[in-house]
Amino acid sequence: MTSAVLDRSLRHLAVAAIDGYRCHLSPRKGFACPHRLLTGVSCSERVRRALVEQTLPVALATARRQFGACTEAARTLKRRNSHGTVRCIVIPCCLPL
Repeated sequence: MTSAVLDRSLRHLAVAAIDGYRCHLSPRKGFACPHRLLTGVSCSERVRRALVEQTLPVALATARRQFGACTEAARTLKRRNSHGTVRCIVIPCCLPL
């Protein structure tokens, strides 16, 4: 198997996993992606798009940056919530990598 075929296969598998997460788990987890709450774009959406449009190494780098942005969005929302301007529980959806 060539590296291009492996890259495409792994990206396809990852996209299928994200689609499954978005369909079955995300609606039931009880909280929303802080990045989506702040910007309108969720981590799963951003990472899925990267997997579709980029090579696997570039998509993984994009995912790392996205998860960092999500962590920062969670901090921002938590600060706003401490002032009573956001009525939600802010739980980061992404663990630090």
